[in-house]
Amino acid sequence: MNEPDEILHIALPDDWNVARANGEYTVSTRGRSLEQEGFVHCSYLRQLEGVANRFYADVTELVLLHIEPEFLEAEIRAEPAADGSDELFPHVYGSIPTTAVVATTWWDRGDDGVWHRPQIM
Repeated sequence: MNEPDEILHIALPDDWNVARANGEYTVSTRGRSLEQEGFVHCSYLRQLEGVANRFYADVTELVLLHIEPEFLEAEIRAEPAADGSDELFPHVYGSIPTTAVVATTWWDRGDDGVWHRPQIM
């Protein structure tokens, strides 16, 4: 993969809590499992706002999982979104061990109802 940016996954807090208890994260995207989708949808930092506002507009709190690719056994591919756009997103083709999540950032939607770029450590 030629993309130098950090790989991030937008998670619902309850999904992350389940993963922490189980030792691996297996949610592909909101309402879809890794088993159903075949990979875990991820984003680069510059893509977070768009993804959050498109798919999580009705949610007030999210958690960003900062994923270290070197700690994954699964393949990562930069691929276009399902809607056929030219923009590439990182997709992880397997579960994400919680040990590969090197940091988390709790993210609250803005008072204006819009997701704004989070303050990353």
